[in-house]
Order: sequence, then structure tokens, then C-alpha cells
Amino acid sequence: MSAPLQIQCPHCLRTNRVPADRLGDRPNCGACKRPLLAGDVARLDDASMAAFVGQSDLPVLVDFWASWCGPCKMMAPQFEQAARQWRGQVSFAKLNTEEAPRAAGQFGIRSIPTLILFRGGREVARSSGAQSAAQLSAWLQQQLR
Repeated sequence: MSAPLQIQCPHCLRTNRVPADRLGDRPNCGACKRPLLAGDVARLDDASMAAFVGQSDLPVLVDFWASWCGPCKMMAPQFEQAARQWRGQVSFAKLNTEEAPRAAGQFGIRSIPTLILFRGGREVARSSGAQSAAQLSAWLQQQLR
């Protein structure tokens, strides 16, 4: 059995330990029993942001957005599609900057949508502006080399 990875549940945001060789077995969250790696997008707030990105052994891509933002609304289904395509490889999350101003300020969000890719809790890449699912995938491939 391989060493366990820490994976955050996109539904209840709890940390789960999953052996790396069992990632393809469609593991469920130990707390809420929902799928961990189905490509669902987590909804973060000021309280959950640091723990979600800091405790995950998978890279985490966070979409900083706002409900009044037209490009954010246009990109939302593309972000969801990319999350399904990258399931088990990258965790996807959204953070509403109006509801979580502390986190938005901490990461210096000046325009939305802004995407930040985290590894080990640290920012490794950033991109601003709406993107299609194909553009998101190409950007992720480039960043995760």
C-alpha cells in the first residue's frame, strides 16, 4: 500500500487520507460519504480558504470571482467542465470575493476572475481573465510540468 495523500472534500471541506494507489477507486469522504474525486468544485470562504489549500497534497486551483461579474458568470460552466476533466489530479475551488474579502485581500485580488494555482499551500501560478475549459486545461498543463 502506498503512502496516503491528504485530500480535501469539495462538499464538507474535511481532510481525508487516501492511499495514492487507491485514487482510482473513487474514494468517498469519511465524514459526509460523498465522492472525493468526482470533479466537484468546492465553495470556499475566509474561514476555509487556508485549510483547503494548505492541507491538500493535490494542487488546488481557486477561482476568485463575484456574483456581479459578467466574465465570471460566463467562465463558471467552463471552470466546472475543467474540474471534471482534471478530477483526481487537481482540486478545484471557487471563492466569492464579496463574501470573503479577507482572503481576496490576502492574495491581492485586483481583477476578477483571477485563478490562483496552489501547491503545498503556496501560490505557484496566477492568471486573470475568463478562460474556456480548453484554455484552462492548457494553462494547467503548462503550470504542472
